[in-house]
Amino acid sequence: MNRSQTMEKTRMVADEIPGYDYGSPNIAKSPITVNELEQLKQSTGFTNEDERWLRIAGEVLADQTKSLVEKWRAVNAAHPHLARYSQRPDGQKNSHYSEVSGLRFQQWILDTCLRPHDQDWLNYQQEIALRHTSVKNNKTDNAESTPTIHLRDVVAFTAVINDGNIIKPLLAAKGHSAADVDKMHQAWCKSVLLQVALWTEPYTNSQIAPNEW
Repeated sequence: MNRSQTMEKTRMVADEIPGYDYGSPNIAKSPITVNELEQLKQSTGFTNEDERWLRIAGEVLADQTKSLVEKWRAVNAAHPHLARYSQRPDGQKNSHYSEVSGLRFQQWILDTCLRPHDQDWLNYQQEIALRHTSVKNNKTDNAESTPTIHLRDVVAFTAVINDGNIIKPLLAAKGHSAADVDKMHQAWCKSVLLQVALWTEPYTNSQIAPNEW
């Protein structure tokens, strides 16, 4: 079964996810080609075997996405320079934004594991990236917050997203062996690094996101 067939059975984290526009013709089109994506996959060492283990990870994490996002957000909240990205300008919590963006964050976990790496996937990586810059940040939810999420924080937070102390206990929750959990984790880490590499694109374009490093 290939990734396209697997995606037909993918569970969404909610019947409706506000602002989730995967596959929509209205979202940004990636300037990265599918061939360039294949080169990036080679750079990260992402293989067909990683794809298989990532798919398994998706099935394991499917009913644990909320818990995983909560763990990541707890780290976020502990550091004011990161917490401000989800707060109003006065420093108060934006409950509505937190809720709807949280659903998209949960769905991103499933998309990371189960979506095929096709043009729609590439396009949504560009859309995610733009929503971190001043071009689209806050616009999806009409939120009041910082105008941009700095690239340096996006890249640095990858360490938290990939932290085995956070994600591996969840990957082990369905009884897989330690060796299998390691394979799922390695595939996850490569996929996240691949996506973060793609997310840097708008930040390197001075006409899109100047001085937002």
